[in-house]
Amino acid sequence: MKKGQRIKKNEDFQTVFKNGKSVANRQFVIYSYKKEEQQEFRIGLSVGKKLGNAVTRNRIKRYIRQAFMEMREELKNDQDYVIIARHQATTMDFHETKKSLQHVLRIAKAFKPYKQVK
Repeated sequence: MKKGQRIKKNEDFQTVFKNGKSVANRQFVIYSYKKEEQQEFRIGLSVGKKLGNAVTRNRIKRYIRQAFMEMREELKNDQDYVIIARHQATTMDFHETKKSLQHVLRIAKAFKPYKQVK
C-alpha cells in the first residue's frame, strides 16, 4: 500500500469512528467515512493483542492489505475505511479473508456502481 492510502493518526481514526458508518460480519467490523476531496481511499487496521501473538496479528494485517490492493479498482475513492479484526479472522487463509471482506464491503456499499459494457 502506498503511504497516502494509510490511516495512521489517532485523530483520523477517531473521526472515522465518530462520524462514519459501521457494518460487521463474524470476522470483521468496517467503519466507512466519506471524504469528498479525497483522491484515493485510505485504510486503517486494528488487530488487538487478544487475537494472538505478533506473527498472527501481522499475518491478518497482511491479508487485509493484499485483499484491498486486489479490490482497489472496484472500491470508491472518496472513503476512509477502518477495519477491526475479530477473533474468527485468526483461523482464516487469504482467500477466506478476501471473501469475508468483500461480503462486509458489499453490505457497506463501498463498491463503485457496476457499469455494463455493451
